[in-house]
Amino acid sequence: MNLRNVDLNLLIVLDALLDEAHVSRAALRLNMTQPAVSNALQRCRHLFRDPLLERGRGIMYRTAKAEALRAPLKSLLLNVVDLVDPPAVDLKDIKQIVRITTSDDPVAIIAGPLIAALSVTAPGITVVFQPWHGSEATLQQLRDEDADLAISVFESDVEHIDTHILIEEDYVVAMRADHPAAQGFGLDVWLDWPHILVSGQGALRSPLDKKLETMGRSRKVGVVVPSFQMIPRILISSNFMAMVPRRSLALHGREDIAIFEPPVAVSGFPLHLAWHKRREKDLGLQHVAETIKTIFGTLRA
Repeated sequence: MNLRNVDLNLLIVLDALLDEAHVSRAALRLNMTQPAVSNALQRCRHLFRDPLLERGRGIMYRTAKAEALRAPLKSLLLNVVDLVDPPAVDLKDIKQIVRITTSDDPVAIIAGPLIAALSVTAPGITVVFQPWHGSEATLQQLRDEDADLAISVFESDVEHIDTHILIEEDYVVAMRADHPAAQGFGLDVWLDWPHILVSGQGALRSPLDKKLETMGRSRKVGVVVPSFQMIPRILISSNFMAMVPRRSLALHGREDIAIFEPPVAVSGFPLHLAWHKRREKDLGLQHVAETIKTIFGTLRA
């Protein structure tokens, strides 16, 4: 059967006819004329190859075919209504998994507050934090639906991706509070001591090293770690220094770590929240996104 030849309005009339088993009552219910309903009944008989309603003594009887059609017809029409005009869904009734790809710092910032907030507003949403393997890989995860949300540094005009700036981050230099370099800190002192470099790929250089080269200077990288969250423990037990995002260190609130402004100009970065444009109507996902925005908004205050 060619579905293009099936008139949805005809099925709506048939539903009323099968309920009422009476042409005049069906016409009244549908606010249609009796001849129009009678004509629709004839078309339905042709479509289903069955009389559907047969005359008895002053009444009409549903055929066996008509009785068999009633439940699936109502189910079909309800599904169409839900498709065109879906009912409002209470966040507390949503059962959904939201996968967030991000690096360790954003997880440390949002995990606790996000879980606490969702346990009240949308307890059926389960959050899965996924490891970050670079911005390009993360964007591909969004395109392939291997991730629902992502927190990272992205371009603002990525095709098919919506991005929102969560926060503007800057860098500070950190060391243990009683580090010898804490007195008279400056460029020369900073370069005299070994540095901690954070790299998810194990790189021994960063854009900072290229900047130092243009100044005719260099630094010694003493250790490379995959996570900013590993740095405080290393700092307090060594003479290493580290350049870290300001809020990354603020999470730990340690009095045994000294913080200085970088002795060279270092650009900060915007941290973005991103999702694929096809998910803009996803109620659960957008609720998680708005909750994350709110959490980061408190950090800007």
